[in-house]
Amino acid sequence: MKPIRLLLADDHTLFRKGLASLFAKEPGFEVIGEAENGAEAIRKAQADKPDLVLMDIHMTGVNGLEATRQITNALPGTRVVMLTISEEDKDVFEAIKCGAHGYLSKKVEPEKLRELLEGVFRGEAPLSGATAARILKEFAAKTSKGSEATPVDDLTTREKEVLQLLATGLTNKEIGTKLDIAENTVKNHLKNILAKLHLQNRVQAATLAIQQRMLALKS
Repeated sequence: MKPIRLLLADDHTLFRKGLASLFAKEPGFEVIGEAENGAEAIRKAQADKPDLVLMDIHMTGVNGLEATRQITNALPGTRVVMLTISEEDKDVFEAIKCGAHGYLSKKVEPEKLRELLEGVFRGEAPLSGATAARILKEFAAKTSKGSEATPVDDLTTREKEVLQLLATGLTNKEIGTKLDIAENTVKNHLKNILAKLHLQNRVQAATLAIQQRMLALKS
């Protein structure tokens, strides 16, 4: 299995070098580049086409949010996960709208970080701990104001079931177990769901499910 090719974008040199050192010891990852600001992250992503970008939000010049928007638009095969100290709702919501595949706190344990990043390539969406439900609920409320929700009428019954379970935070494997179908079948359903609803990733799909009141979130 090929290692995950990783680009690190953070304007704190010591932290970025620490990440590079951490992933250098992980056989499942290969750090192919570093960037100290958003503009450099965009250039290096376009040149090297990494599998995954670990992106800070608040950087000088072009910030991580704008860099994420440009990278995800230009390179649909590249995943971007925010790794930041910011837990402000507005940053989380904007990151998701920009196409981020996950949002993690810099407080995350190294072993957990590795597991969560590997999960991105199984179709999972890394969100920090118990904040996931609150993030999705608040984001759905904000984005639904003053705009029409994307219709889900074109989805098949099975696709709607997959979407509902996705929004509860289940992985593809767990969804497959719940529905008694293969994990690859779940992946195919998810691919169809994203295409039909014109969405970029499963975080946005889960948000849409909440917008559409396809399930009730506990507060």
